[in-house]
Amino acid sequence: MEEQGLDSVLVPLGLSLLGIYHLWLIFQILRHPRRTTIGLNAESRRQWVLSLMSDPLKNGVLAVQTIRNNIMASTLLATTAITLSSLIGVFVSSSSDPGKSVARLVYGNKSSLLWSVKYFSILVCFLVAFLCNVQSIRYYAHASFLTTLPTAVGKESLDYAARSLNRGSYFWSLGLRAFYVSFPLFLWIFGPIPMLVCCFLMVFVLYFLDTTTNFTRELHSRSNREAKTEDLEAVNSRI
Repeated sequence: MEEQGLDSVLVPLGLSLLGIYHLWLIFQILRHPRRTTIGLNAESRRQWVLSLMSDPLKNGVLAVQTIRNNIMASTLLATTAITLSSLIGVFVSSSSDPGKSVARLVYGNKSSLLWSVKYFSILVCFLVAFLCNVQSIRYYAHASFLTTLPTAVGKESLDYAARSLNRGSYFWSLGLRAFYVSFPLFLWIFGPIPMLVCCFLMVFVLYFLDTTTNFTRELHSRSNREAKTEDLEAVNSRI
C-alpha cells in the first residue's frame, strides 16, 4: 500500500477508535456514574465538601491545603503544556523542511502539508490542555473560599461549593486527557502504523483507568454510609 494510502486509512481509524471510546465514556458518566472513576470521584468530592463545611472552623485549614495541592498540580500541567506548545512553534518556524529533521520509523509521509497537520494537531492538544488547566485553577481558587463557609448559609451554597470543586476536577481531567491524546499524535510523526498501535493500547489502558469494579463501588458505598452515620451522631451530640 502506498504511503499516502496508509495515512488516509489508519489515521482516521485510530482517531475514530479514540472518539468512540470517549463517547461511550461520556454516556457512562451521564447514565451510570458509579461505573466510572470520574463519576465516583465526583460523588466522593461532594461528600467531602459537605463533611468539611459541617464544621468550617475545624476543617477549614484542611480544605484550603487540599485544594492548594490541586492548584499546584494544575499549575504544573499548565506550565508544561504551554512550554511544549512554545517549543513546537519554535521548531516548526525554524525548520524549512521539518519532514527531514525527524526520523520516519514506519512509512512516514513526506508531504509538507501533512507534516504541518501533524505538528498543528499536537500543538492544539497542548493548547487545549493549557486552557483546561487554567480553568481548573480558576474553579479550585473559587472553591477554596466556598468550602470555608458555614453550613448555615443554606443547601444552595453547599451544592454550589461542591459543583465548583467538581468543575475544577473535570477541567483537570480534560487537560490530562489532552496530554493522553497527544501521545498517538506524536507517534503519527513517525508514521500511521505506530499511531494506530498507540491508539489501541491507549484505549485498552484508559478503559481500566476510567471504569470501576464491584468491589470499588461497594467500598465507596460503605464509606459514604459510615460518614453519614458519623455526621448524624455529631449533630445529635451537639443538640
